[in-house]
Amino acid sequence: MTAKNTTSEQHIISCYMDDVLSNETTPQSVYAFAKRHNFEESEFYQFFNGFEHLQEEIFATFGRKTIEMIQQSQDYEAYKTQQKLLSFYFTFFELLTANRSYVMAQLKGNSDKLSALKALGALRRVFVNFIERLGLVNIDFKSDQLNNLRDEGVSESVWVQLLIILKFWMEDRSKGFEKTDIFIEKSIKAQFDLIDSARSEEHTSELQS
Repeated sequence: MTAKNTTSEQHIISCYMDDVLSNETTPQSVYAFAKRHNFEESEFYQFFNGFEHLQEEIFATFGRKTIEMIQQSQDYEAYKTQQKLLSFYFTFFELLTANRSYVMAQLKGNSDKLSALKALGALRRVFVNFIERLGLVNIDFKSDQLNNLRDEGVSESVWVQLLIILKFWMEDRSKGFEKTDIFIEKSIKAQFDLIDSARSEEHTSELQS
């Protein structure tokens, strides 16, 4: 007979984040972690396959929560693509700021840069999916192969941009992280200037053909 669940995914996440912040380290084992918080080890594995998976899901949750929050706005569907992306960035970094101690402990406090980047793997999938649904670039190269490369290139460049802004935010010492807000606005503007330039070149090429 399977024991009935006495905990939830969100409860495990909350307990884990609290442990990391209180003890300044990852729990030594799932068994000790579960025992400390009064639930069965087997319950942990119903949601996560280990602490690395849990770490990934926490950052992915930040991304999913951001999308959920911005889409709740009555004006969201009327936003232009650039506004939707800006809305994502500002809301995302507000969530990170509310959990800054945890984010810093997991990313800046991790001497293994590869492990720190791996913790963002699930967030990357959430973010790239969001970018693809925005239809950020609609330049038609008249080739499925080239259009696929275009889509992958855009998704990757925007993901790298998010990582750059994340690093800037982690090092930002300005009041209310106002320098990060300015950096976001400038980064997005520069990106859309490039997109507008590419669209203009496509239009010129079509007129000349």
